[in-house]
Amino acid sequence: MLKDRSEAGKALAERLGPLDPAQTVILALPRGGVPVAAEICKVTHAPLDVILVRKIGAPIQPELAVGAIVDGDPPEIVVNSEVAAALGLNRKQIEMLGALELPELRRRRDQYLSGRKPLPLAGKVAVLVDDGIATGATARAAIAALKHRKAARI
Repeated sequence: MLKDRSEAGKALAERLGPLDPAQTVILALPRGGVPVAAEICKVTHAPLDVILVRKIGAPIQPELAVGAIVDGDPPEIVVNSEVAAALGLNRKQIEMLGALELPELRRRRDQYLSGRKPLPLAGKVAVLVDDGIATGATARAAIAALKHRKAARI
């Protein structure tokens, strides 16, 4: 076990090996991924950005993820098809639920980056960093958004 997120970032940077900072962007999932990613950036000198993801909760049980929405232009929605089917929700309904999360995504982008636009990823290596993965829903949504942003490798 590692003692903290900083130690985890240093260990991960070592495992990643050399990265070309001109061709790499380190993307952190806030909040826990930010201190891990910051340590990777110190070692690799690659730029740091955040990728913001919000769960789209089911109408009857907000803790149940029917999907996720990722900050971007346009925002990326990833649907948990099994949950959506079980609840009888279609894509349009999930998009409407996701739209309710957009103000919070904007608030968080302002909080973390003072409104700065996401770094361009087209043709670059995107290193996605978090401090852990539970269900994988957030990571899957982030990966879908990174593919949409045309990262060469994730």
